[in-house]
Amino acid sequence: MNEKTYLSIEEIISLPTLSGTNISDDGNNVAFVKKTANWNDNTYRNHVWIYEKDKGQCYPLTTRDIDSTCPLWSPDSRNIAYLSPVGDGDNKKNQIFVKSIDGYSEVQITNEKEGVNNFKWEPTGKGFYYVAQSIESETIKKRKELYGDFRYIGKEYLNNCLYYIEIEKVINEHENSNVYQLTEGKDFHVHEFDISNDGKKVVLMATPSPNMEDYINGNLYILDIKAGELQKMNIDKLLGGSVCISPDGSKICYSASIREKDYYKTHIQDSTLEIYDINNGELIQPLTDFDSTVIPLRWTSKGILIRWQNKTNYLIGLLSDDGTVEMLSEKEDSFIMDSTITRDGNHLSYNKAITNETFEIYLDDEKITNENSFFNGKLKSNREIISWHSCDGLEIEGVLSTPVAFDANKKYPLLVVIHGGPAWASFPIFSDCFNEKYPIEQFVEKGFIVLEPNYRGSSGYGNEFLKANYRKQGLADYDDVISGVDKLVDQGIVDKDRVGVMGWSNGGYISAFCATFSSRFKAISVGGGITNWSTHYVNTDIPYFISMHLGNTPWNDPDIYRKTSPMTYIKSACTPTLIQHGEKDARIPITNAYELHQGLKDMEVDTELIIFKGMAYSSDQPGINVAIMKQNLIWFSHYILGENMKDFRVL
Repeated sequence: MNEKTYLSIEEIISLPTLSGTNISDDGNNVAFVKKTANWNDNTYRNHVWIYEKDKGQCYPLTTRDIDSTCPLWSPDSRNIAYLSPVGDGDNKKNQIFVKSIDGYSEVQITNEKEGVNNFKWEPTGKGFYYVAQSIESETIKKRKELYGDFRYIGKEYLNNCLYYIEIEKVINEHENSNVYQLTEGKDFHVHEFDISNDGKKVVLMATPSPNMEDYINGNLYILDIKAGELQKMNIDKLLGGSVCISPDGSKICYSASIREKDYYKTHIQDSTLEIYDINNGELIQPLTDFDSTVIPLRWTSKGILIRWQNKTNYLIGLLSDDGTVEMLSEKEDSFIMDSTITRDGNHLSYNKAITNETFEIYLDDEKITNENSFFNGKLKSNREIISWHSCDGLEIEGVLSTPVAFDANKKYPLLVVIHGGPAWASFPIFSDCFNEKYPIEQFVEKGFIVLEPNYRGSSGYGNEFLKANYRKQGLADYDDVISGVDKLVDQGIVDKDRVGVMGWSNGGYISAFCATFSSRFKAISVGGGITNWSTHYVNTDIPYFISMHLGNTPWNDPDIYRKTSPMTYIKSACTPTLIQHGEKDARIPITNAYELHQGLKDMEVDTELIIFKGMAYSSDQPGINVAIMKQNLIWFSHYILGENMKDFRVL
């Protein structure tokens, strides 16, 4: 009999990912998206799947070699609409398609030049409201013809606009000329929208431009469909998440936090739900003691479906008019990725993972998929939540992964994997959508144990914890990480001389800080990490995010930018450091990687820099993700376990 093994890196990447759950309004059927790796052409494939309650089985609605995402049931529960790319070569753009579950062929509804970003059925099912990029002005077209293509930065935008299209006219006339432009020419960029049940009003969440820096200037708009009138609500709050409108169109629910006039001083804000009464302007905050991750999902006749994080759980509940919340999920051991509910509030579907498992789809609390069968015949690491106190006494939690045959009397080499964000967290579940860069199962099979700390600033631990790293970036993060390492060393289960650290994005920043600030680690991997706050401030697409966390600009407070930057401590660097970075990362531009790499080389520290062509934060090629994982596995196996690195550059 063959001995059981842990998942290989290729098997980890092949683990299907479920998303986009949507329940039919009769409560009988569920649509969702299954993403799988296609190794033949080195791509990921997304396909819409259907669960029919009467048949008691799941099956793919779309099977061709083109992605399909964002499934939405028609109001009569008979048809599915979804997005699928159309076009030639690399110029494919998402368009709306409709297909009947009775087997009729699919029909393409839209033909937008830049594609459709998101959409919703009109409440009677006659058409779609959708968001797409506005048409380039004739002035700019003529300018391009005369002089070539250029833009005045911060002055010229192509905003996302709201459109409406009728299905019957598209089918009968075989053209898309019957598109109604509802916000074309308006000076705002649409992010989210919702429609009242009577179809008379649409609420829009929009910002002045698509620039990320304008996110702090967002506002709400009400569109009266019949009158064609657009009203700005002048909500003096920082908006986020999603927005939903009450069934009768009289109230709006959204997530909001205080918006200061000088956003450089806002740091990290408390966020909560607000309900705005359109008729009388009354504003209430129904939840006074709730985590700031709370967002509204849908306003039903029984209340508002909401979702929020509680430490390492993501929960759902129904918010009633009196401000009470009826729990619709377990309070513990429940990570709900997305959730959808019928208009009457009687039926619910969601995508959930519990500890040591991957995601499954549920309908009215009954599991309708069996994705965890992927692990049959395999060993699985054990994930558990542990806690410790940081250097200043703040309690920190983390996820500890250990082997099946864990021996508490043995000292293990330890790898620390740090999540991005910082307003995110690590969770004790199996999902490559949260950890597609670091092969935890392979690390465990090699003999490591793995710690994923939820350092200060992580979401789900309350507003004060979110703000606990304000103007303490790097320094306090390091304390939270190293105190967790020390806790495991003191317990006698970790060899203090065989510890490595890695992370991507903000996790890459903390790893870079560990590389230059500390000599405690044997090996480090910096993925897409920030290395110098001052230069990063002028290169990133979200400079406001930096000033929110550091409290000022680099021009007004250069000292805080200096002491929280890994490059400040480059002369102390001594740890072998692998640097991985996406070439097209706009959030954390590649200049960060080059700066750290050159500094480490000048300090004669072992280092490797690997640039992934065409990649931003993540790759759409499973082969690239395999390479990222294997590079990390070889790096830490060499510098901590003493294994040979001969295959490193073969990848």
